[in-house]
Formats: sequence, structure tokens, C-alpha cells
Amino acid sequence: MKKYGGAHRVKNVTGMAQISIDLKPNRSVSDVYINQRMDLTELAKYIEKKKKAGEGVTYFHAFLAAIGKTVYNRPKLNYFVANRHIWEHDKIVLSFVAKVSFDDHSEEMMVMIPIEKNDTIYTIGEKVSKKVESFRKKHAGGVDKKGANSAIDILGKMPNLIRVPLVGFLKWTDEKGLLPASLAEDNLYYSTMIVSNLGSIGCGAIHHNITDFGNSSSLLTMGEIEDHEVIKDGKKEIRKICEWGMNFDERIADGYYFAKSAKVLQYLLSNPELLEEPASQKLDLGELR
Repeated sequence: MKKYGGAHRVKNVTGMAQISIDLKPNRSVSDVYINQRMDLTELAKYIEKKKKAGEGVTYFHAFLAAIGKTVYNRPKLNYFVANRHIWEHDKIVLSFVAKVSFDDHSEEMMVMIPIEKNDTIYTIGEKVSKKVESFRKKHAGGVDKKGANSAIDILGKMPNLIRVPLVGFLKWTDEKGLLPASLAEDNLYYSTMIVSNLGSIGCGAIHHNITDFGNSSSLLTMGEIEDHEVIKDGKKEIRKICEWGMNFDERIADGYYFAKSAKVLQYLLSNPELLEEPASQKLDLGELR
């Protein structure tokens, strides 16, 4: 069994960080909110260029690639708090919910995308496409679910008398790092970060609370991409702007760390060619203050 789905404990934690955990032992009351207007003008040009070249690069692929590269360069974003200690995921995994179709009764499935060291926007895009396409094809004959996706269907249909205490027991095993590996598989709450591209359904960005269950300490949502008039170098310009809603567990890092991480993300989205380089390649962050 992998502890907390695969993680190792962070040592040499500062006294301030430890006390903050003792004062706020629950993740659900420790999340902080950042609202960020991301400039996607250069990314829009990049995607249009790739489209003309016949390459299937999408905004969502770019978002995941930029987030993954940001986490490699800002490793505390891969931390989480469990059992009053700070841990680091052994891998960087981004998760999201996929729907078969955009209607009220469409089936949903949790999708996990591991970001490997050598991944680029192209390989990440391939992973996303394969997972989602496989899910939608299987739905025609009934979705072949496994891991947490399967467990949710089974648990959800049990009567209260059985389901409530069983879920309570699973929450206890989760807290102690003893949750069966099969239930951590394909479980978006066992990921580095949960991501939701709400712009794809014509919705603005929201701030969605993070939960005590699992070990995901961050949740990012992206809204619609819109044209905005901005003043740049004293001149009016029309820029492609997208609202991002970001939730972080404040116990894993301080506000400065989160703010700079948002700047790293913007830097990557403004220089999308960098997403064609390995995710783990270090960036020169000296100019980002």
C-alpha cells in the first residue's frame, strides 16, 4: 500500500508552518483564494498557428502543460497536509472531470493526467485525448469504470444504514494514509491539483472549495476567454483575457509563494513555445518578483 497514494514526508518544516497546521488542522478551512486575470493573447496566436499547421493543440492542453511546468518549478505546490504533517506527492498529477456530452444527465468520470519530467504540450495533449476519447467510446456500451469511479457508483447506491458508516471508515483510513490503493486510483482528490476549464461550457471562473478528503491542496478554474481593452505602454490594445479562480491550502506555502507561482504561470502562457520543452526544465525566475 502506498502511503497517501504515493508520497513522502517533508522534513525541516518551520515552526510557523507547524503551528499553522495545529491551529487549522482541516484543509477545508485553510484555503485561500486568488483571482487572476490571465493574458492569453500570445497563447491565442500560438494555438492559431498550430491549428493552421494541422496540430491539434487546444487551450486546455496548454493550460495543463503550463500548470505542470509551474509545479515543477514551484515544488511546494505539490505539497499537502495530512495527519498534521506536510507531505509531498511522489508524482505530479493533474485531475479533472470529463462528461460524455454537455447535457444535464450526461455521465461523468474523474480523469487523472500524470505530468512526467519529459512531458511537453504535445504528449500531455495526447494523454488527455486518449483518456477522454476512450471514456466516451466505452460509454456507448456502458462505461468501463475502475478505481474510485467504480467505488463511487457502488457506495452511492447503498442504503444510509450501510453507506454512512462505511464512508466514515474510508475517511478515517484516508486521514491515516491507509486508504486502499484501488480507491486512490482515478480519484481526483488524490492528485496534485484539480483543474476545471469552465470556459468550455461558457461559464466564468469560480472559487471552488478544496476538501478534507484526499490530498489535493489546490483547485484551479478557468473562465471564458474574452477581448478586453487594456492600456499597455500608454496605448490602448485589445487583449485576450481569461479569469482564473485559484484555491490553495495556505498551510503548504505563504502568500508570496502563491503570488509568484501565478506569475510563473502567466509567464508560461505568454511564452507558449516554452511548453514544447520538457515539463521539468528549470526556468530563469530571477526577473519575476
